Amino acid sequence: MTYETTFNDEEWSLLVGLPQSVISAASAVEKNSMRGTLAEGEAGLEAVADGRQSGNPLVEAIAGELVFRVGGDPDLGEEPPVAIVPDDADTYIGETLSRAKQASALIAEKLAPGDAGAYRHWLVTIAEQVVEATSSGGILGIGGETVSAAEGAFVHRLAEALGD
Repeated sequence: MTYETTFNDEEWSLLVGLPQSVISAASAVEKNSMRGTLAEGEAGLEAVADGRQSGNPLVEAIAGELVFRVGGDPDLGEEPPVAIVPDDADTYIGETLSRAKQASALIAEKLAPGDAGAYRHWLVTIAEQVVEATSSGGILGIGGETVSAAEGAFVHRLAEALGD
């Protein structure tokens, strides 16, 4: 099955673009140093790239296309692309959660439950890896929480939006 033919261009773009939005939104929950933001972005892109070996054809197809589109393939030692830092984090997070609901409804309508569930779970895993990449609230990178309450709440809200 080629998933690209199951969806129109707008729908496919939503599904392929959402993982990158999840990375940026998860990173934007807590203000970080540039180094922290880069580490979170890199962790997210590694989680995306790992999707190419997920065992689920939908996730593998989307992960492969997304890595191709944005570059930064960790398996090839490529440098990750510049992290997207939204100007208005709250608005961006809200838009990402709204798009996650759209994507969840779309895949529930058009795909078998196994594919839909794998995609949802993969997005939550990406968010988890991003928020776990750096600690928050320390001084000069020392101390702080691995996952802040706000970061944990974002992952929970994402999982709810996706129905995962």
